[in-house]
Formats: sequence, structure tokens, C-alpha cells
Amino acid sequence: MSERGLLIVLSGPSGVGKGTVRKEIFSDENTNLQYSISMTTRSPREGEIDGVDYFFKSRSEFEKLIEENKLLEWAEYVGNYYGTPIEYVEETLQSGKDVMLEIEVQGALKVRNAFPEGLFIFLAPPSLSELKNRIQTRGTETEELINNRMTVAKEEIEMMDAYDYVVENDKVELACERIKAIVVAEHCRRERVAPRYKKMLEVDERC
Repeated sequence: MSERGLLIVLSGPSGVGKGTVRKEIFSDENTNLQYSISMTTRSPREGEIDGVDYFFKSRSEFEKLIEENKLLEWAEYVGNYYGTPIEYVEETLQSGKDVMLEIEVQGALKVRNAFPEGLFIFLAPPSLSELKNRIQTRGTETEELINNRMTVAKEEIEMMDAYDYVVENDKVELACERIKAIVVAEHCRRERVAPRYKKMLEVDERC
């Protein structure tokens, strides 16, 4: 039986670049990570594809999934629902593959309660002014919504104590390298490696 995979949760405030960093990590053909696509009720942004970037659902469809307990986590953020389908995540972990979730902070905190053994990485902006600039550059939000996102972002940055690691997204390539290094280090943790060697010793003693 293969070793259970590692659940990696990449999270951080809106506009910090979670999607950009995730896409860069998965653009590497040698990556062993599996991406768990989130569901949302927000409208697709330009270039986003249903079933690739998100599963785009209506509000009624999403609420039905909540009632049926088919989501690992879900949260309502700035008027829209976001959530993670539980079945795909569990099946992939059991097969021995690592799964990466790219989710909002509220959702990440819920996952922490359900999967305390997961690896939780907070993606942080270089500064609040840079974060606001990135949100404005999108050109998809009104000034009022931008201000709302900044208010929420400040609250979320204060929640980074709930995470295992904090990675600054100053440059996408550097942030990706830091995240990859963290994943490698987690796989070398004594708690994960020791059981395999103990089984090896038990087999050796029976020989």
C-alpha cells in the first residue's frame, strides 16, 4: 500500500497571486502534484475555463452540494460561494499522490480543522500598496469592491498564525521555488518517514 499523499493548502488574500503561482507550479511537466479544482458561484474572468480554473456553479447548485455534505470546505466571500469537492481530494490522497488546494482564507481554516495533518502555506504580498495595485490592475472590480477586498485582506493577513509557512509573492518564480522546497522538506519529516523504516525493520527481523 502506498504512503498517503500530502494535502497542500495554498491560501492568502484576494489579489495576492494565488492563481498565478499555482499555474506556474503546474506548468512544470515534472510536477508530481495534483490540483484540486475549486467550485465557485462567481462569474468567470476573461480566459478562465470551467473545469480547468474553477467549476462554475449557480448559487442554487452550490447550496445543494452544501446540503448533501459533498464539499470539504466552503465559504462565502464578497457575495460569492467558494468550495472544494471532497471526493476527488480523498481518493487522490489515498492513492499516494499529493493534492494542492488553492483556496480563500476562510476555506483554508475549515480545512485545517478537517485535515490538521495538511501542509498550510500562506501566500503574502510584499506590501499592502502592492496588493491594492494588483487588484486594480485586474480591471474587473469597482473602486468600492476594491476597498472591500482590501479591508478583508488586512483581516486575513492577521490570520497567518493558523498556517505552517508564509511565502512572500514578490516574484512568481521565487515564490514557486520556495513552495516546492517546503513540499520536499515536508516529505522528509520524521513523522512521515519513520513508519516506513519501522516496517522495514520488522520485515528484517522476521527474515
